[in-house]
Amino acid sequence: MARVHNFCAGPAALPLAVLERARDEMLDWQGNGMSSMEMSHRSKEIVAMAANAELNLRKLMNISDDYAVLFLQGGATGQFSAIPLNLAAGGKADYVNTGQWSKKAISEAKKYLNVNVVASSEAQNFTTIPDVSDWKCDPQASYLHYTPNETIGGVEFHSTPDIGNVPLVADMSSTILSRPVDVSKFGVIYAGAQKNIGPAGLVLVIVRKDLLGKASAQTPTFIDWKAQADADSMLNTPPTYTIYLAGLVFEWIMQQGGLDAMATVNQRKATKLYDYIDASGFYANPVSKHTRSWMNVPFTVADPSLEKVFCAEAKEAGLVNLEGHRSVGGMRASIYNAVGEDAVDALIAFMKDFAAKNG
Repeated sequence: MARVHNFCAGPAALPLAVLERARDEMLDWQGNGMSSMEMSHRSKEIVAMAANAELNLRKLMNISDDYAVLFLQGGATGQFSAIPLNLAAGGKADYVNTGQWSKKAISEAKKYLNVNVVASSEAQNFTTIPDVSDWKCDPQASYLHYTPNETIGGVEFHSTPDIGNVPLVADMSSTILSRPVDVSKFGVIYAGAQKNIGPAGLVLVIVRKDLLGKASAQTPTFIDWKAQADADSMLNTPPTYTIYLAGLVFEWIMQQGGLDAMATVNQRKATKLYDYIDASGFYANPVSKHTRSWMNVPFTVADPSLEKVFCAEAKEAGLVNLEGHRSVGGMRASIYNAVGEDAVDALIAFMKDFAAKNG
């Protein structure tokens, strides 16, 4: 069977070159006579593999030695608890509410500290981002948390908010590695792997070292960032095969020309799709133009009864996982790094044909 164009929001498409290399190395990795997933995480080979993955990530994102890089489990959702426990348990923190993932982070943080929601776009159905000048920030907050890209609503910050000296914490699950980012502006960056990094099962945490060692006494050791940093992310058995695959993805991005090259392609893909939607007269995107996501493009048709027909016919044409999130409906194309421009072109061609038949 031919490979399909996969527009899933996550777990998402992986680069074909990475999958082919993983296939070729599956049974015998580096002459060891076994797969990397069968080897001890304490072996010198796996320790070196994880160290090389970290080194390449540092190169890609220009991460200085002022930051620890952790390869952990539990996904971004696990970090919703880890963040307040590591930074401010019993204290207070600022949160920006721009979508469903922001809401989940806020709900979890409220178990551990006083949450000040500095701004929210919920009244606008999360179709825009509140202007930073209107945020009601607390200069005494332990940190400010925001979600640069909301996968469900398809809204995205296109610049890093300037909040002064309060540490900035960002859930970059769906935008990391899609373009350059100035890591020095952040206290913490975290990201689930299953969009632009690799398969599900891994979460990256990039944390400024001066923020380590602040965890409350009740913090489980497993999610204590300092404990994990001291153990090189191997406090317990880490997801070794997922780290291996993430390392292959890092190498693939470097081969494409790094994050500047990824940004050029990603912006071109998104612009092409939005331009077609806007000009079609058949499809619509609900998001304010200045906050549209490069990674997740939701769209609707005037007649909701056509949504299931669209997705069914798209699947027959080899375009899969275009259903919108159950909370918002419609359709959604997630066009992460591994979704090639050819996939976007094929989607637009299908959309044109579908509109001609049903318009």
